[in-house]
Amino acid sequence: MSTEIGSPVAGLTAPLSDVPDPVFSQAMVGPGLAVKPTGGSADAVAPIAGELATLHPHAFVVVAPDGAAVLVHLGIDTVKLKGEGFALHVAKGDRVEAGQPIVTWNPAEIEEQGYSSICPVVALESAAESLSDFREDTQVLAGDPLFTLES
Repeated sequence: MSTEIGSPVAGLTAPLSDVPDPVFSQAMVGPGLAVKPTGGSADAVAPIAGELATLHPHAFVVVAPDGAAVLVHLGIDTVKLKGEGFALHVAKGDRVEAGQPIVTWNPAEIEEQGYSSICPVVALESAAESLSDFREDTQVLAGDPLFTLES
């Protein structure tokens, strides 16, 4: 079964190797793609339909009914902000639709505070070979396809 993984934010797509954190750049948590957000305050949306298995102000995981799990991380080291500047719209365990707003945040403010606003989008517990149709170095809107996951 293939699942189209959507972009959680608007911006320019980039390989995970561009993420300034080895956990993501070396694909330690899984393969995927990153998005360098553009603009100010915006909603980060669910990349797939499923259940919110994990929810923090700076990161969330959505698990599809077929078991595919996608991690979205809003910026790097943003856990240090302790939720400041992030507004949650859902709760852990909620069922969400692809494109549904999960968190409102402001990437420009994240950058002003000295953090990278790049957003890794990772297929957890997946082999790199199970991903295809990468949209690298492409401008995307929230909800636009990033890659396809074969599960």
